[in-house]
Amino acid sequence: MGVEAIVERIISDAEEEARATVAAAEERAAQAYAEAERRAERHRTGTQAECAAKAAAIAEGRAATARLDSAKVLLAEKRRVIDSVYSAALLKLNSLKKTEALKLAERLLKDYAEEGDELVFAESYPYAKEVSSLAVTAEKSLKVSAERADISGGFILRGEKSDKDLSYGALLAADREERQAELAAEIFADESLG
Repeated sequence: MGVEAIVERIISDAEEEARATVAAAEERAAQAYAEAERRAERHRTGTQAECAAKAAAIAEGRAATARLDSAKVLLAEKRRVIDSVYSAALLKLNSLKKTEALKLAERLLKDYAEEGDELVFAESYPYAKEVSSLAVTAEKSLKVSAERADISGGFILRGEKSDKDLSYGALLAADREERQAELAAEIFADESLG
């Protein structure tokens, strides 16, 4: 073998080795590129899922706030309706005819008055004289105060042991406390309409 053949062989081996090195580098570069694309895809998918979850949480939060605000408005309306029912009842009690007013007063005195209590009528109560003349007033030795109370109709019983507010406002407030849920259920029985 001549020098030229040796040189040619060395050059050929070097070229072959260079091609193999370049091919291996290209293979590693392709693998690195594919791995980078897979990581980028995982990151993109994860970011999209995270964004979707955040968007869903924001939407649910806003929906919950809207439901809560809606429930508050509905509750306020229910209270307004119940308030108007009790306001109308108070007006009706204050405008009772004499016979009805006396029957109510007699029943209240029989149920709540104690021996020797003092009757203090509302400033606007028109039947104080007639209530003072009821049999139950004499039976229980009730005293009638010359003083008038700033109450919403009816009267107060002042006693040794305790005072009893039998004003129409107090009677309606007690009724409301006891029956509000039941009344609301009756008034708003068909909420499927709204």
